[in-house]
Amino acid sequence: MLAFILRRVGQSVAVLVTVGLIAFAIFRFAGDPVNQIVSQDTPYEQRVEIRRDLGLDDPFVVQFARYMSRAVTGDFGISYGFRQPVSDLLKERMPATLELAFAATVFALTFGILMGVVSALRRGTALAALLQAVSLVGVSLPTFLIGILLIFLFSVTLGWLPSFGRGDTVRLGWWSTGFLTASGLRALVLPAITLGLFQMTLIMRLVRAEMLEVMRTDYIRFARARGIPTRAIHFSHALKNTLVPVITIAGLQLGAVIAFSIITETVFQWPGMGLLFVQAVQNVDIPIMAAYLMLVAAIFVLINLAVDILYTVVDPRLSLSGGQAT
Repeated sequence: MLAFILRRVGQSVAVLVTVGLIAFAIFRFAGDPVNQIVSQDTPYEQRVEIRRDLGLDDPFVVQFARYMSRAVTGDFGISYGFRQPVSDLLKERMPATLELAFAATVFALTFGILMGVVSALRRGTALAALLQAVSLVGVSLPTFLIGILLIFLFSVTLGWLPSFGRGDTVRLGWWSTGFLTASGLRALVLPAITLGLFQMTLIMRLVRAEMLEVMRTDYIRFARARGIPTRAIHFSHALKNTLVPVITIAGLQLGAVIAFSIITETVFQWPGMGLLFVQAVQNVDIPIMAAYLMLVAAIFVLINLAVDILYTVVDPRLSLSGGQAT
């Protein structure tokens, strides 16, 4: 068990180093950040001095080694555009992104499971067909278009919800939350629906497929033969066994929700890490771009590592066979 965990940790570290190398190599050729820092009238000598101060004249290997050695301690350098430590910028924007991801995940799980159960139990009805159509729309439409349509309907036409921003927030130490204010909750509705709609359709389809399969198993037939009430069969037996793969998929999709929040935050001008990344791309702010990708990669790696460890707890054979059940 310990050897399995150490092996997975070593693989995770290798993945993070590889992601950092690829990100740093790509962003090195994204443009000259000095042009974004200085004006057109800045003398050449001053440009050379700025490049030297930022370490941009050093060889690529030196720059990458310096960056990774500092990243291990949480130091991602100084932003070229904001002139602030990147770690402070990410720390300031992180609560907005995590709260949006949490709200989107809750929305996706709640309505995805509910719609999946209904469409499975009411198979062949008009309601099930309607839910299937909704899931098809959620999968087909791009995120930015869904956000624009929601803004047009609920903000422009009806005027019920704000179209941008985070609303009022409350400081709890270094964490800023919008969960404790009315305007913060209202501002969260449209972005959370936009971000969670695609995940909701995936969960709905998974729950429906698993529910239909479980309902055909022998122990469900035995439960009916014993005279157990239908409601207890559906929710205490069938749904309970259906949720095992759903929880696994939901955990893995949490990283995707955080990563894909870039589009949603841009559409709604949500002050999170995704919007910060877009601004960094526009300003060729290499430290922010590399740090954001490293952070997203770390989230994915940690979630997958946790899932692998949980699998070995459930089935110890996995740790003995290198991840393949014997």
